[in-house]
Amino acid sequence: MTSETENPAQAPERFGFVAIIGAPNAGKSTLVNQLVDSKISIVSHKVQTTRARIRAIFVEGRSQVVLVDTPGIFVPKRKLDSAMVDNAWAGATEADAVIVLVDARRGLDEQVQGIIAHLKAHNTKAMLVINKTDLVRPEQLLPLSQKLNEAYGFSKTFMVSALTGSGVAKLKAELVALMPVGPWHYPEDQ
Repeated sequence: MTSETENPAQAPERFGFVAIIGAPNAGKSTLVNQLVDSKISIVSHKVQTTRARIRAIFVEGRSQVVLVDTPGIFVPKRKLDSAMVDNAWAGATEADAVIVLVDARRGLDEQVQGIIAHLKAHNTKAMLVINKTDLVRPEQLLPLSQKLNEAYGFSKTFMVSALTGSGVAKLKAELVALMPVGPWHYPEDQ
């Protein structure tokens, strides 16, 4: 055991940003709300409800994690669309950890392929989170995970239902562990 395990109060403070990127309606805002245990981001069936990056903070032990809920990434057709997609990618480049959220029902569709192509082009380390696992048959999940990991070498893979909270605790623990040592940027009660 380390001294941190024996006395968590002596553990160093950790702080970092986590960008959550994915296609429109993959469940990014729902996942943010689940991770912070509060309704911070608007959730709607309407595509592109999130038009700008939204930040939400959670504290776990001595770690403060800022989640960056980004607009959905898609092939832009208008200037406003391009600005939203650029905004989403900017959130990813500034983060300590990147989550690529994929809707289990849609799988490796054209939008996810575009996201993966961008990750490859920029050599971005990312973890895969397959969401909406409660809406597909369990036997579909492993082949989907394998297909996505063959398309891109994700650092880790998680399967969750952001709506029900299934699998979110494991993801949250991983995010806390990934945060670099450093002082908190926000007061604990904010």
